[in-house]
Amino acid sequence: MAAIASRRSTRAAKGPAPTVVILVRHGATPTTGQVLPGRAAGLHLSEAGRAQAEAVGQRLAALERVDAVYASPLERAQETARPIARARKLRVRTDRGLDECDFGRWTGAELKALAKKPEWATVQRYPSGFRFPGGESFPEMQTRITATLARLCAAHPGGTVVAVSHADPIKAAVAAAVGTHLDLFQRIVISPCSITAIAYGATGPVVLTVNSAADGAGPLEAS
Repeated sequence: MAAIASRRSTRAAKGPAPTVVILVRHGATPTTGQVLPGRAAGLHLSEAGRAQAEAVGQRLAALERVDAVYASPLERAQETARPIARARKLRVRTDRGLDECDFGRWTGAELKALAKKPEWATVQRYPSGFRFPGGESFPEMQTRITATLARLCAAHPGGTVVAVSHADPIKAAVAAAVGTHLDLFQRIVISPCSITAIAYGATGPVVLTVNSAADGAGPLEAS
């Protein structure tokens, strides 16, 4: 968090200030680590997830400035964003570009069942070549999230923006920012209610922190 707060003081004296995007994964739900919920409606935060959301709201309240709070349209993201926005006296702005990956016909499937499919190895080792049946491909998801973050940066030049999203889009954004091939993005861990911060400046993105959780660790769970 110190890296986020101090980025203005360490930037060069000349040139525009970067825009910092603070990516927050939604809090835990009753199916976290068990089901691939995707974009299905009706999935809310669990009691633990609500506590995580309150905690991340308090963490971000300590920042010098936050210009806007955006969130995926899904309930679990909206419920995570509300304590963040409330602590900053802001409203939650919904942005569909922050939505979960469209898992198509895999939506709602149990992870243990999906892990038995022959396609699962492709999802883990060659995601750039995979499209979810009836849904989105990983490259399309990465293009969507990076374009969304670029749009938010253009709307808030030199500011600090919170964007509440989902594990795979955040992982894809981190991979793009550090120049890591999409086929390696599964090596990045994004835990529930963790903070990932990227500064987007004129010379390119700088990753300030990845998967920072309130307790310093956070469960290693899928979405």
